[in-house]
Amino acid sequence: MGSVLVSWGTALPEKVVTNHDLASYLDTSDQWVTERTGIRERRIGGSTASLSVEASQRALERVGLAGSDIDLIVLSTTTADQMVPGTSADVSAQLGTRGGAMDINAACAGFVYALVVANGMLGPNTPRALVIGADTLSRITDWDDRSTAVLFADGAGAVVLEYREGPGNLLGWDLGVDGSARRFLYCDHGSTLKMEGREVFRKAVRAVVDSCEKVLSSAGLKASDIALCVPHQANIRIIEAANERLGIPMERTAVVLDRTGNTSSGSVPLALADAADAGRINEGDLVLMCGFGAGMTWSSAILRWGS
Repeated sequence: MGSVLVSWGTALPEKVVTNHDLASYLDTSDQWVTERTGIRERRIGGSTASLSVEASQRALERVGLAGSDIDLIVLSTTTADQMVPGTSADVSAQLGTRGGAMDINAACAGFVYALVVANGMLGPNTPRALVIGADTLSRITDWDDRSTAVLFADGAGAVVLEYREGPGNLLGWDLGVDGSARRFLYCDHGSTLKMEGREVFRKAVRAVVDSCEKVLSSAGLKASDIALCVPHQANIRIIEAANERLGIPMERTAVVLDRTGNTSSGSVPLALADAADAGRINEGDLVLMCGFGAGMTWSSAILRWGS
């Protein structure tokens, strides 16, 4: 059994916050932020549910489906709208889906986690799933802390997976976590995100490279076989460092963080959809998705594009 990715959609809040906006009250500048992160602006606003619904509706409309055609929702988020119930319940109600719905939290690596979970649950009785990555990190960001305020933002992306007999198009994946590193990036209940940037950078590059090499090896592929790399959009320097070690040039990499900032679970699907809409992925292309985040978690997966 396997699955095919048949559609995608995204949602970003209307409010744009530029580096110049932040520099008006923080000890920073557009040049400082851009050179160190690659981020020029970010979107702020909405709820996790509203962004998830908007992205999902666009994904459904692209292939002429309705919410009632969906048998499963797997929503990756670190910023559920309530402690209880899961945000996926609200999304299901608004879309009118059938079957189950669940939230998972693997931080910025979460979308690939959700993709793997949904792929494993599809079958003759659950033929179609919505996989959503959505976060509203602005709600847990300290906007007076220049080390984090310049990074985090809100956004969502969704894809539709359909069951297929046979191996499907998800060719391999690797998921992992090192809980001993949780202290480097965390947010307590009622508080805001805390991060040790240098430690996160160091561990992120190593985790991404190791995970990607593992999944390439398990699929019997080389980095040169990958048509497009879709990394978590946290920091352009992390992406460049990991790509250099993997041997994947930046021209074969999807980057949207200059416009979106770090949207955690929304990051990978936003970048994937942007590349697909721009015609950068063709039928049969191999796409490498990878992420890392608080936990510290990491994930990577290889997807064959098309039907």
